[in-house]
Amino acid sequence: MIKNYFKIAFRNLWRHKVFSFINIMGLTVGMTAFFLIFLYVKFELSYDSFNSKADRIYRIVCDIKTPTETINASGPAWAVAPHIKDEFPEIESSVRIDNTSLLVRRGNIKFQEDNAIFADSAFFHVFDYKLIKGNPQTALKNKFSIVLTKTTAKKYFGNEYPVGKTLIVTDGNKIATVTGVMQDMPENSQIKADMLVSMSTLTEEFNKGLNDQWGNYSDRAFLLLKPGTNAKALQAKFPAFLEKRNGDEMKKLQMYPTLLLEPLRDVYLYSTRDGSKTGNINNVYIFTIVALFILLIACFNFVNLTTARSAERAKEVGIRKVVGAARAQLARQFIGESIIICIIAFLLSVLILSLLLPLFNQLAGKIVSHNIFSQPQNLLILFVISIGIGILAGIYPALVLSSFQPITVLKGRFATGAKGILLRKGLVVAQFTISIALIIATIIVYNQMNFMRSQDLGFNKNQKLIIDTHGDSSKLVFKQEVTGLPGVISTSMAGSVPGGGNPGAYSQIENIKGDMQIANLDLYFVDFDYIPQYQMKMLAGRAFSRDFPTDTTQAMVVNEAAMKMFGYKDPQQIIGKKFDQWGRKGNIIGVVKDFHFRSLQEVIKPLSIRIEPNGCDLLSVNVKPKNLKATIAAIGNQWKTLIPNRPFSYYFLNDFFDKQYRSEDRFGSLFLNFAILAIFISCLGLLGLASYSTTQRTKEIGIRKVMGASVANVLNLLSKEFLKLVAISFLIAAPIAWYFMHEWLQGFAYRTDIYWWVFAIAGALALLIALLTISFLAIKAAIANPVKSLRTE
Repeated sequence: MIKNYFKIAFRNLWRHKVFSFINIMGLTVGMTAFFLIFLYVKFELSYDSFNSKADRIYRIVCDIKTPTETINASGPAWAVAPHIKDEFPEIESSVRIDNTSLLVRRGNIKFQEDNAIFADSAFFHVFDYKLIKGNPQTALKNKFSIVLTKTTAKKYFGNEYPVGKTLIVTDGNKIATVTGVMQDMPENSQIKADMLVSMSTLTEEFNKGLNDQWGNYSDRAFLLLKPGTNAKALQAKFPAFLEKRNGDEMKKLQMYPTLLLEPLRDVYLYSTRDGSKTGNINNVYIFTIVALFILLIACFNFVNLTTARSAERAKEVGIRKVVGAARAQLARQFIGESIIICIIAFLLSVLILSLLLPLFNQLAGKIVSHNIFSQPQNLLILFVISIGIGILAGIYPALVLSSFQPITVLKGRFATGAKGILLRKGLVVAQFTISIALIIATIIVYNQMNFMRSQDLGFNKNQKLIIDTHGDSSKLVFKQEVTGLPGVISTSMAGSVPGGGNPGAYSQIENIKGDMQIANLDLYFVDFDYIPQYQMKMLAGRAFSRDFPTDTTQAMVVNEAAMKMFGYKDPQQIIGKKFDQWGRKGNIIGVVKDFHFRSLQEVIKPLSIRIEPNGCDLLSVNVKPKNLKATIAAIGNQWKTLIPNRPFSYYFLNDFFDKQYRSEDRFGSLFLNFAILAIFISCLGLLGLASYSTTQRTKEIGIRKVMGASVANVLNLLSKEFLKLVAISFLIAAPIAWYFMHEWLQGFAYRTDIYWWVFAIAGALALLIALLTISFLAIKAAIANPVKSLRTE
């Protein structure tokens, strides 16, 4: 019996090649898109899951309330982590992590390691990063201990055994000992580094006393709680701990921190603190919905085409019932055929996946999977899903086909019922509703990306070459020499550039009432050339000038946001007001027009700008576009002469600034590609139904042509029914798409509007796509010789 089922199934597939191709192709494309999104979503949700103690690891974050604002910091004060463990028995271990950049040398091999971190000695106890050489308990215990990743160890030592060997770090020629080698950190880890340096190196050598600083805030800190500990109950005890340890200083500074615990697994997708958000749970939700929609469209195609062809198999069902076949047997046969089609589609999908995966990884900007066969459990899951699709998609057609009455169908009086026609129309409407919604969403996503890129940033980022001198003693001489090169227009030094990080500073500014108002202001250290070079607009007062010697110690420029924070409406009002910031006192000399020194996803925050030569390590070089390679080579030669101990590296500011939108660009590209696939699958289904409808109406078309119908009349006859369905789909899709995209746009501080023409374009595109899909078959039927279609009458 089973053999007979298979034989009939393959005969039907072969006899109706076009319908079989459309069915299998639609399912294959749908499964491929679904599997790719499945891998992407699974990867995004897997961040930090490799840590066996992940359910007990929490990041400590801090809300700092000042008289002006509440600062959402990504880490607590430096002193919190080393003291909190002794205070609370519920805490098993604590770890601080601080990103750094180190010059590392071994003989003639030298690299500026920008992806290094300082970490406490409990790092390997808290996190499951595999140490393949060395002792995890002592690897980060002593000063100047370094743990290298396998790749980094290879870079410095080749095939030599690295543990126990030394490296020279920083300009001070400090000797560090390699105490361990670890596996390269996993892609799905929020902590990524090429080398770890013991935290004691920072707290006892580079920045002594850091362990007891309660007003200086760290990058990141994590707690490992003991099993069974209630994190919320522990969090409730933190205010008393801070009051006991730092109460007097909090009152003095009028800065009141609140410690909070974030579960490790939530940090990547959910946390937005201090710009640390690298994942986006909303994008995960959106792609999950898109994956399900694409799969639904593919299933709708299958149901539509199978039920549309039900009349052709009516006599087969009738004969089988006459010879004794039960309804359950027939249902199993048709579900089995459905599963066979899905298995064929699954195998084709696996083949396509293996070819597309490298391209998809590139499009996603991360390695979501190295190889489709590297994780057999994924293939098993996907195989089970494909079988499930076969069963679910085949149930309704099986019930319809197995319900035919043998007497009726064998007498030739069988006709497709109104319910079947209504179902097929409903499925077409559902398909195109999804497709049109995706078209609208894609246009809005791209509008938002273009809106962000076309905004007036408030400064000139073009042709700016950025070189990090890392505080080298020759940086000012280097700047002077570079300024004199033929291809260089201007240079300036600063501690920050737009799009990069910048420190926050405890500040007191004279407000509109004459009081010294406390605030935590973002701070830029610059030189005299910075504001003119970046073409920032002064709204009041003046920029820094060498004509005023006190500008180096007693002058500050603020932006509009800072001016408004202190109650001033007119920029001129704040000129001459007092400031007290990090031991420097003086007067505000100017107000600069707001510029986007962070991403356009964030509202422009209050900013203070000061002259501080010791804090300026970044050289901005405004270069001429002509002979750019020669100019860069000349700058590199000056570097090798003046700063020979460091490798020369640079980047262009526009590329660096645009990196902020890379995740949105990738989201837009992925969304566009999957939207195209959804539309393609919908068109396949529409093509199949149009083909079937045309075949069923061949004789009607022949009679109409004999009676004088033109090609246009026939085209209108065959297409208007489907175009009505597309129009209905548009009416359903438009409000749904508007609602969800309006909610998505709320995640941007600066966002575009949703214009009426977006819906007009989406509707016109959907109608055009549907018309082009149908027209080929309709025109072919319209120009056919009616004699051939009527010769059997």
